Amino acid sequence: MPRMVVSIDGVVIKEVELSKERTTLGRRPYNDIVIDNLAVSGEHAALHMAGNDVAVEDLHSTNGTYVNGKAVVRQELRNGDILEVGKYKIRYFNEAEDPQFEKTMVFKPGMVPAAVAARSPVARPQAGAPATPAPAAAIRVLSGAAAGREVALTKVVTTIGKPGVAVASVTRRHHGFVLAHVEGPQPPEVNGQRIGNDPVALNDGDRLALAGTEMQFVVL
Repeated sequence: MPRMVVSIDGVVIKEVELSKERTTLGRRPYNDIVIDNLAVSGEHAALHMAGNDVAVEDLHSTNGTYVNGKAVVRQELRNGDILEVGKYKIRYFNEAEDPQFEKTMVFKPGMVPAAVAARSPVARPQAGAPATPAPAAAIRVLSGAAAGREVALTKVVTTIGKPGVAVASVTRRHHGFVLAHVEGPQPPEVNGQRIGNDPVALNDGDRLALAGTEMQFVVL
């Protein structure tokens, strides 16, 4: 199924599967894909799906819609195309275009936003070395009303926290997981240390703190 992976400053913040004939994108809350940023128009663009083909249409937005760096009015999308809406980058994936693509292609090295790849401390395998896939992992809640709950990290990106207060993302890389600050005045802590602007690699047993909630990253 075609999908869109939304990122800003190299950090993936959401993934949306396209299942409707018309999917709208914009700042207003009634859009299918909501991007709450003043550079994004209330009704910015629409994605039209016919079978497995998807086209993007700019809805007379103030700042325009760009595909691979070029302003468009309406354009058919190809697997791997990057839409730019304000400061947000939205990568389009459609495995059905090529049966050689695996369902997990978004996890492969080089398929994450370049800024994350450049800043992440997770080491890349050397050329010719066999790749080690990311292990199964989860976030275990240790305090608060949700204590004891375990969230499996099966998606490309899993967001944790309290929307509007503090949100972080845990992104599955090809051979590990990284934690990044998404929103809120206070970034999350890893083992008592507040993280900065760069994604931080997670290790089994790491203790996390976000919006007053204690959590633990565990490899299953």
